[in-house]
Amino acid sequence: MEKIAITGGKGGTGKSTVAVLLANKFVSKGKRVVLCDLDVECPNDYLLLGQKLKNRIGKVYAEFPKLNKTKCRKCGLCVRNCRSNAIFQAPGQYPIFIYDLCSGCGLCSRICPYGAIELKKKVIGEIYLNRVSKDLHLVTGAAKAGLEETGPVVRGVKKIALKLARKIRADIVLFDTSAGIHCPVIAALQNVDYAYVITEPTPLGAYDLALILDLCRKLSVKAKIVLNQANLGDKRIVQKVLEKFKIKKFTFQIPYSEKIVRAYSQGKLLEFLSKEF
Repeated sequence: MEKIAITGGKGGTGKSTVAVLLANKFVSKGKRVVLCDLDVECPNDYLLLGQKLKNRIGKVYAEFPKLNKTKCRKCGLCVRNCRSNAIFQAPGQYPIFIYDLCSGCGLCSRICPYGAIELKKKVIGEIYLNRVSKDLHLVTGAAKAGLEETGPVVRGVKKIALKLARKIRADIVLFDTSAGIHCPVIAALQNVDYAYVITEPTPLGAYDLALILDLCRKLSVKAKIVLNQANLGDKRIVQKVLEKFKIKKFTFQIPYSEKIVRAYSQGKLLEFLSKEF
């Protein structure tokens, strides 16, 4: 089973469009595919496929700290060791948990010498399944509104998608990541076979391409470059980034296409096969 990420440092480069087109292409070649939308703050693959999120198959939970003041000795150990800076403690006062910053790692509870920090389970995301066609399953993750740290949601959704892929004996799992290089993207890129990195021939596209390629290098993820809207802008500025990272050429170059735009806007990408792949 091949595990492929579709990612990009910059938003709006066509990452989700390429993910759906790749899924279509693999299915057309007789492959069984699981497409997993890990842009959990704003999933949209289901829209591009003309689907609705109705079949919820699971929830993602995280454990958040709760202070038992009768046991707390105000030692400050939890504050000093919180890597998310999610605990505040004024001199002589009880620690206060800032849940918007909390990653739910549970370290504070484990290291408290007095057992004063209990963990309370909370739903932070939901998982949906659409059987788009006989050989294409879509798994969609959706984080709860207002959740600051969505990395745990990505990991939970990814786990379910891989479990489903093994169950149906999928040939390929495609992970459509969010844009950027933050924790949810790192969680999505971990343990994949390689990544298609989507960029565009613009200065911003080149700048953010360098950021995501640097991240891929640090994670030991092989990167294949897809230049979207290749006939617009100046591809030479992107080629300079490829040279810097010793990448010989673009894997795919997709020209601007009104047909793709029309299929995108109408939620009919499922019917569109790109000759570029």
